[in-house]
This record gives sequence, C-alpha cells and structure tokens, in this order.
Amino acid sequence: MKNVNLEALVRENVKSMRPYSSARDEFNDATSEEMIFLDANENPFENGINRYPDPHQTALKEVLATIKNVSPKNILVGNGSDEVLDLLFRAFCEPNVDNVITLPPTYGMYGVLANLNAIENKKIILNEDFQPNVNSILNRANENTKILFLCSPNNPTGNSFSEESILRILNEFNGLVVIDEAYIEFSDRPTWLKRIAEFDNLIIVQTLSKAYGMAGLRLGLLFASSEIIAVLEKIKPPYNVNSVSQSLAIEKLSSLKYIYEIEEIKQEREKVMKALVCCKIVTEIFPSETNFILFRVDNATFQYNQFLENGIVVRNRSNDSLCRSCLRISIGTPQENEKVIELLKNLKNV
Repeated sequence: MKNVNLEALVRENVKSMRPYSSARDEFNDATSEEMIFLDANENPFENGINRYPDPHQTALKEVLATIKNVSPKNILVGNGSDEVLDLLFRAFCEPNVDNVITLPPTYGMYGVLANLNAIENKKIILNEDFQPNVNSILNRANENTKILFLCSPNNPTGNSFSEESILRILNEFNGLVVIDEAYIEFSDRPTWLKRIAEFDNLIIVQTLSKAYGMAGLRLGLLFASSEIIAVLEKIKPPYNVNSVSQSLAIEKLSSLKYIYEIEEIKQEREKVMKALVCCKIVTEIFPSETNFILFRVDNATFQYNQFLENGIVVRNRSNDSLCRSCLRISIGTPQENEKVIELLKNLKNV
C-alpha cells in the first residue's frame, strides 16, 4: 500500500479554499415541489431548463457508482476529461515551480494543459515496445514533480502498460499517478479503478465519449480517494455539467445499449486488422486494445491523402515520437469498415 502526504502536494492557495455552496444546499430534506426557489435569479417560468443544474451531479453519480462499483464520494464528473485533467494542474501544480511527467507518444492535452498552467512538462519517451521506462521516470522525478500521466490503453499506440511497470511506479513514485483509461472498455485487461483504496496516490480518469457513445455531451470522469475528490471539489466551477448532459447520460447509461456496441466494435476491430495484414502498403501493424489501430505505411502523407481522396478521414501520426510514417484509423460502423477494407485492397504504393 502506498501512502502519500496529500497536504504537501496541494497548492498553498487551494488549501484554504472552500467548495462553492449554493443556498439550496441547505435544504436537502425538502423536495423541489415543496420549495419556492428565489435564491439564484433564474427565470421562474418552467421550461425544463430554466433552473441551474445540480452542481453535485447527484443522480448521475449514483448511476455511475453502480456501474463502476465505487462510492459516489470517489467520483468527480467534469465537462469532458480535459476539464478534470485541468483541475489536477490547478489543484496540485504551482505555476513556474512544479513539473509533471508525460510519456510520448501519448494524449496531447497533457502537454497543452501543462503549457496553459505554466508547468514544466518532463517528456520521457516510451521504450520501442511502447512500454514506460520506469527507471528513467523515477530518475527524472524530483521534489517538484507532482503528477505522472499514464495513458493506458495508450493513445495513439493502442497498447496497455504492463501491470509490473505500473505497480512499481505506484509504489516508488512520490507524486500523483494518473492512469487515463479513456479506452479501457475496449481492452480485456481489468481497470485499475478497483485499486484506488490500495494506493493513496492513484487517480483514474475515464470518459463517456468513447465506448459509451456520448462525445457530444462532454462528460469526463475522475476516480480517486475521497480526500483527493474533496480537494478538486474546492476548485471546480459550481455548475460545470449542464442539466441536459446529466439527464441524457443517465438515460443512455440505463439503456445498456453501450455493452453491445463495445462488443461489436471489438469484433469490427479484428476485421479491419485482418484487412491491414493483407494490405501491400502496410509495413507494420501494432496490437490494439482500443477502438483504433495504429499502423505503419511506406509513406504516411501519401497514403493519408489517398484515404482523404476516397472520402475517409484518418489521422497522420508521423510527427509523434516512435510513430514514423504511421497512420491511426478509428473503428467505424460495419458499413464504414467495409469501405475501408475495400479501399485497402486498392491503395497504391508511392
């Protein structure tokens, strides 16, 4: 078990802050039908969205707690994962003093948020097998290193980091360890979510944008100890998740349709993978535990343009570390994937 001094990690100005509290927080025992709300200067005429949303996302957290098998006290809901990631910088990283560690090639917003918050970003490139270099991570960390970001399964490489590496990091790294599991539902590996009680420094970030099919709602999830959640609750905007997103998310999560969609995406992934194996312009294919596949071609820019000319938009990741001449393709619907497979048969060499 890893114990950290959370108080020492929190920014000084955040320690004395208190979470935003509305007047309605004082009337938890009263139903909305019994109360007359004249405290927030809202339009009083009911139209379904005339009231401010629940700042605590109580009903949504109850649904998420059941699905994820955690307590609502261990959940923070944000306006997309980018918001909860940004809150970590704001709560724990002192501008122009502290630093974080990222492991390229990885999700680009870690670096963007570091720059936005004036935090040094120590980049430690993954090994050739896309696994973290644990010795380098521990050697580069210092007393001002507050957060390490592990994207697993990783974007854009598609692989998960080994349990051995992550366990060593959790036990030996003295800052917060954020495991970004945006794609965990597409992997056969277990989530690290069940281990937040074991490691005080462990934070899990997930999303409803990928497997759950709610990218348009912008809902990001952060799971951690109740102490970490309490720190983040101090600084989050009070009404950061709108009422429409909350209600639609509850509706979609309750339908369980996403369970079947995840399985279909995994099956379609194998079909596209087999087609890539047979494609003459593909020189290397990387295993995937996500809803996308990274593959190497003879000339990424040329092949990217061939996809585009045929009405298919993919990502050229050639400028990422270790991703020379690589394209990344998301798994679409069966009909979309058939068009991809047909195109792969006819792509030309440079």
